[in-house]
Amino acid sequence: MQRCVHSALATLAGAALALSAPFAAQAQSHRQFSPQTLRGEFVLVQTPDVLLNGKPSKLSPGTRVYGDTNLLQQPASLAGQKLTVHYTVAPDGQILDVWLLNPVELANKTWPRTPLEAASWAFEPGTQTWLKR
Repeated sequence: MQRCVHSALATLAGAALALSAPFAAQAQSHRQFSPQTLRGEFVLVQTPDVLLNGKPSKLSPGTRVYGDTNLLQQPASLAGQKLTVHYTVAPDGQILDVWLLNPVELANKTWPRTPLEAASWAFEPGTQTWLKR
């Protein structure tokens, strides 16, 4: 009887590890960003008001905020925190999408902070890297 209990516990533990492995791997990998994605310092003052690279900006009404594991987060949960993020800007100048960076993405130091830098650098989508020309 005890052998059955130990065997069942071992099976459950193995299943739990197998199910959690994809999430741990996802947290440590690069997500796919477009060439229009910029990097910046983001502080949510009070929704929709933010400081982006120290300058006032606004979140658009449809802003999506992705955590470092790519799950959606409520913008209000980030109030007052200074975060390094990737973001996109809507045609009206408001912030459209925000991605909180995981450690692997933060390690990729070369990323444009302005549209002018993005226009003058070369983007490699396969490796998610930028090369200064």
